[in-house]
Amino acid sequence: MSSPLQGVKVLDLTTVILGPYTTQILGEMGAEVIKVEAPAGDSTRFTGPRRSADMAALFMNVNRHKRSIVLDLKQSLGREAFWRLVDWADILVHNMRPQKMAKLGFSPEAVLARNPKIVYAGLYGYRQGGPYELRPAYDDIIQGQSGIVDLMSRATGEVRYAPTVMADKTCALAAAYSILAGLFARERSGAGQVVEMPMFETMVSFVFVEHLYGGTFVGDGGEVGYGRALDPWRQPYPTKDGYICMMAYTDVQWSRFWTEVGRDDLKHDPRFVDFASRAENISALYELAGGLLRERSTSEWEDVLSRAEIPNTRVNTLDDLLEDPHLESVGFFQSMRHDTEGDILVTDTPTRFNGERGRIQRLQPHLGEHSVEVLQEVGLTPQEIEAMIAEGACLDGRGVRLGVPADTEQSQRSAKSSE
Repeated sequence: MSSPLQGVKVLDLTTVILGPYTTQILGEMGAEVIKVEAPAGDSTRFTGPRRSADMAALFMNVNRHKRSIVLDLKQSLGREAFWRLVDWADILVHNMRPQKMAKLGFSPEAVLARNPKIVYAGLYGYRQGGPYELRPAYDDIIQGQSGIVDLMSRATGEVRYAPTVMADKTCALAAAYSILAGLFARERSGAGQVVEMPMFETMVSFVFVEHLYGGTFVGDGGEVGYGRALDPWRQPYPTKDGYICMMAYTDVQWSRFWTEVGRDDLKHDPRFVDFASRAENISALYELAGGLLRERSTSEWEDVLSRAEIPNTRVNTLDDLLEDPHLESVGFFQSMRHDTEGDILVTDTPTRFNGERGRIQRLQPHLGEHSVEVLQEVGLTPQEIEAMIAEGACLDGRGVRLGVPADTEQSQRSAKSSE
């Protein structure tokens, strides 16, 4: 199968989670991705458990489908080589502040003047033109600023972050679809595009899908905040031996639930007869349901609720997911052999095209592993590359950390499933 983005060339000048996850998504769809790193490398190379010094777990999970090249963009030779990559690329993605990119000489105007067909994507903390535009931004900062921490506080009583890098990952998805829209516009018009994806505005939009609520109607709509989502009773329900997530939603589902728990009288309770009345009395509804669900075991409720076609599940731990029967049956987790890291576990590409799953074409690269081959591909001579390496403007990472002979063709790294 031909992947949707096969032949599309991506220049990835990003670090940490937001940018690398964005470009990994593009790689999963078939794009060729060149990851340009500073000599020190992406910080996530050193975050978490690892087998090699520069291949930590966090890096491994957002840097598949990529080749790594090291360039020092503070040096003229590094910048000259980067311009050659700009000539090659269809898409450039960076998550530096725009002022820093401009100082290096790679503003949107300069890059499009050099390559008028490129899609230039800047992943920023804030939309440009406002008072926050110069601020640095990380996931924790955006969670606090965009209302995520307030939601956690209202729902749990604790002022805390969501226990996942929600802003980085959500904004990476937004960045990926925005870049694809820019690429589609480029294909229609033939003209390059400038895509700006600000984290703060993206997360406020994300939060306010449901939580703008009463604020939607100016002057008389009521308070912001979606009551059902914020209600303290909205939680997995305790059972006799554990917890169950139950989501009766429609009138029919609630009617069946009342029958199953022996409370047909509640079918006609004016607090619960339809969507509007349940929304107004959500706390009482959840408290009542929670009390009834304590009377049987989790497995009993799974049988009862499934028979009644009421959505439900027991609570999975992270370890449970690794053995989930559905994920196992669809081959979501794949054991693969990495040339240097041995057996590793990877997650499948969730999306399918024409019924076929994507294929992991390339596993994670070591720092600067492909510097020489990529620079040769974009036209630099061996003498020019040697001069860059001698000046410290480039790092040839082949074998530097691994004890692998320099002539080993690691670009042909296979990604063979152990299945």
